[in-house]
Amino acid sequence: MRYRDAAAAIEWLCTAFGFEKKSAYPNPDGTIAHAELTFGKGMIMLGTGVPETQTSCLVVSDCDAVYNTSKAAGAVMVMDIADMPYGGRAFTCRDPEGHTWNVGSYNPWG
Repeated sequence: MRYRDAAAAIEWLCTAFGFEKKSAYPNPDGTIAHAELTFGKGMIMLGTGVPETQTSCLVVSDCDAVYNTSKAAGAVMVMDIADMPYGGRAFTCRDPEGHTWNVGSYNPWG
């Protein structure tokens, strides 16, 4: 993923969704060349650059808790939290740079 301000995105993603910063490598100008954030057994990688159009899906065990922390961190809700017909609860939001995140408790792997 690419963010105009990757350092701020790292802090926001950790606060809002509960990612943990595994590593971050700066460019000479102080921007982020490469960072790795973990979430359970999953990982995203990001850095400073021109944002891309994408949608990420984050499977969480407590969707209501993540909804509350992301909303408190300033996430813009696109779809409010609700029970899904396929199981689990889910919501969709945008982070501070406009990336869309689908967050839900339904785990397609079981």
